[in-house]
Formats: sequence, C-alpha cells, structure tokens
Amino acid sequence: MVLAYLDAGSGSLIVQALVGGAAGAAVATKLYWRRLVARFRRPQDSGAGTPSPQHTDRT
Repeated sequence: MVLAYLDAGSGSLIVQALVGGAAGAAVATKLYWRRLVARFRRPQDSGAGTPSPQHTDRT
C-alpha cells in the first residue's frame, strides 16, 4: 500500500512548472518560426531613389 500526499504548495509548484514550460516553449517556437520563415521569404527589392533607413543625428 502506497500513501501519497500532495499539499497545496506541491500542486501549485507543479502547475507553475507546467505553465512556465509552456510559455518558454511558445517563445522558443515563435523565435525559431521567424528564422525559418525568413529563410524562405523572397528578398525585398529596395526601390531606386528610396532612401535607406539610417539613423542620423540632427543637432
């Protein structure tokens, strides 16, 4: 006969670990998905006469 007891603290720790793991997996998936999509995306044509976005200091 096995007696097991989970108090509220243990249950909360398990739920917190599951939610944190799911959030971490979602962020990692989002980052790697963008890298994967960028690899297959066509390069955008920089139109002639269109200035490239550069950071200029106008002081």
